[in-house]
Amino acid sequence: MNDEHFGTDPRLKLDFPCDFPIKVAGPAGDDFVDFVRAVAARHDPAFRAEALARHQSSGGRYQSLTLGIRATSKEQIDAIYQDLKTSELVLWAL
Repeated sequence: MNDEHFGTDPRLKLDFPCDFPIKVAGPAGDDFVDFVRAVAARHDPAFRAEALARHQSSGGRYQSLTLGIRATSKEQIDAIYQDLKTSELVLWAL
């Protein structure tokens, strides 16, 4: 997996706490969704499953998930991207 698709722009200025969207792509199927939900819940105890939007690719082989987290620090955001990066299910995360 190429690291350039993970993390945040160091020039990005955020006022914490704030709502922060993360978009993740992977294969179609519930295993991918379950993994992403688990990562979100581990780093944001207030994460709600309904804060996750799911979009299938036109061919049905892939899906993208947009999850809304309540970010409390840059370190929290970096840790989420790092955890997502550990899975072979994740194609990219923005």
